[in-house]
Amino acid sequence: MVSFTHIFVGIGNAGARIVNSIGVDGAVKVTVNPAYYLLPRSKEYEERLRGFFSRIPENTFLWLIFEDKEANIELLRIITDSAPRDTIKLAYVLTPQRELVVGEKPQWASGFETVFYDSLWDFLKGDDTPLVEAFQRASHNIAEMFSRLYYYLEAQMLVNIDYADLFNIIRGGNVGILRLLRSVDFGWHWGVWDRGLIGILVGKEFPLRDAHGILANFQEILAEKDIIWGVIMDESLTKEVEILALLVKRW
Repeated sequence: MVSFTHIFVGIGNAGARIVNSIGVDGAVKVTVNPAYYLLPRSKEYEERLRGFFSRIPENTFLWLIFEDKEANIELLRIITDSAPRDTIKLAYVLTPQRELVVGEKPQWASGFETVFYDSLWDFLKGDDTPLVEAFQRASHNIAEMFSRLYYYLEAQMLVNIDYADLFNIIRGGNVGILRLLRSVDFGWHWGVWDRGLIGILVGKEFPLRDAHGILANFQEILAEKDIIWGVIMDESLTKEVEILALLVKRW
């Protein structure tokens, strides 16, 4: 089975919190502090970053995770400019209350295969939810999502997807979402996406008809789209359900 190196890079506080919580063996976790870049000795820090990222292995998955802030974007450009040309560059950007899919493509996004984004819509329940609390709740969920995706790719992908399938989905300059969900708000704009995968992992006591109901709702919304579907049971779960959604469209 083909395997790839995955490097998860957390830029800034929000990105670092997510990366530090990713629980997988075999992946490389790196945090980048914008404060060091803004200090008088910033040139030295930039050179250290360029030296590290210029030496990463061939065909590495480079995941850059950050909040959409100017200082983070500057560091992002340093990293992507330094990485080898064959690096598979993917972004996961936090954009509170802003849906990146409906806006114009940012200039910094041009070097990425896919820019996944998270508007925190499922963590900002009502206008009274503090943003700090939403970030804290989202960090744990996003870290778990990356942990599960890595496990699926390297060990047991729940819908029998392999790296070739993943490349077909993410290649080509896309905007997308990558979510690990316990429940689904079908009122959200799922129908805007063009291709991807929906995988449903259910516990051994979870009603199969309910799993097929979730899948049927997705299939209705995403009819005529290029989607890989799958449902599988996990013996380690009981009454739980876990939905992995990786969906993209061209900018």
